[in-house]
Amino acid sequence: MSSQVSTSRGLHPPGKLGTFESPHGWPLQAPTGQPETGHGDDQEVRLLSVAWNQDCGCFAAGTSNGFRIFNCEPFKETFRRDLKSGGFGIVEMLFRCNILALVGGGSNVQYPPNKVMIWDDHQSRCIGEFAFRSDVRAVKLAKDYIVIVLERKIYVYNFNDLKLLYQIDTLSNPKGLCCLSHHSNTSVLACPGVHQGHVRVEHFGLKMTKTIPAHDSHISCMALTMDGLLLATASTKGTLIRIFNTMDGTRLQEVRRGLDKAEIYSIALSPNVQWLAVSSDKGTVHIFSLRVRVAGEDASNEQRTLEGPRMDHQNSSSSIDPLVQTNTGSNASSSLSFMRGILPKYFSSEWSFAQFHLPEVTRYIVAFGAQNTVMMVGLDGSFYRCSFDQVNGGQMLQKEYFRFLKSDSTPFRASAT
Repeated sequence: MSSQVSTSRGLHPPGKLGTFESPHGWPLQAPTGQPETGHGDDQEVRLLSVAWNQDCGCFAAGTSNGFRIFNCEPFKETFRRDLKSGGFGIVEMLFRCNILALVGGGSNVQYPPNKVMIWDDHQSRCIGEFAFRSDVRAVKLAKDYIVIVLERKIYVYNFNDLKLLYQIDTLSNPKGLCCLSHHSNTSVLACPGVHQGHVRVEHFGLKMTKTIPAHDSHISCMALTMDGLLLATASTKGTLIRIFNTMDGTRLQEVRRGLDKAEIYSIALSPNVQWLAVSSDKGTVHIFSLRVRVAGEDASNEQRTLEGPRMDHQNSSSSIDPLVQTNTGSNASSSLSFMRGILPKYFSSEWSFAQFHLPEVTRYIVAFGAQNTVMMVGLDGSFYRCSFDQVNGGQMLQKEYFRFLKSDSTPFRASAT
């Protein structure tokens, strides 16, 4: 095994930890043991990464001299650690608790990019470290699991004792593509398979593995619903996004972002499974209406958690015609779509329902907020909140804009899940 694990005594399960909204004062000791440098001048700070927490209520920003935590609604900076010894290229939150996974980035001399530190900010100490022979591409956290992604292998550890549970081989995965569900009744992981265009889905609770041939080209982006029952994928072509049932691999829907090749930066599925959002290097965020109906979707998330997840779709031979939702708008389609099978495929495609145009100069990750809003965080230090008309669609309305970090430097990493 190409990893080394070290632990500190007194490791606590995540459920017993404090939160970043705790009224208590925070320790003054920074992760490297050096004192904080204060807020300083943001002009000297480079933004290295941005990543949502599991419910997209917060996001973490890794900078060239530490990290910062931001609340999305209302938008505000809630916490920061400014260091003298360098910054972090990966900062992964665990909901709102004080546990973070940190990977060094930029000019960090204390923590190299092949080491993962599990940091407990409530105790102001490292509770576990993972060292590898190659650079870490991504880290995902769940209540029971720590998932570490290398370019060709994924390691899954038990959160309570840091013992290795699974090793998963993948194709070359320089983006660190990996998704992890966060439902109390399901434990699902999705990652690139060992063949081009394939996605491997692990249902840990069911001890079941499913391989989905999602695309002909390499996978470039993917996202799971909170319960892990639906998977959305895009390939390196970036023209089509496909939605699959992770239990049996059935393709449920296909939507079209555009005709030109594009790099997909981020995919998001709304908590009520009614909408899908996509951002790309074309500068437009697209919103699509999903035709997949999840049983009990009008109930609150808490009710769905108690009842357990269920997904319904028509038992058709093509498995591409799930039950149609009547409470949302429909995606645009060509007036020639009735000639399906005769004209080229894009004439019968489903196009986006709503759109918002962003500057094409940086990467953006997207997530859904409350009341038909979409949030976008850019690696230029910008935050947008937009609303869309769930009946008529069209151009989204910008509601808020914040510049949370002023930096002219070009950042390099964004995490979609």
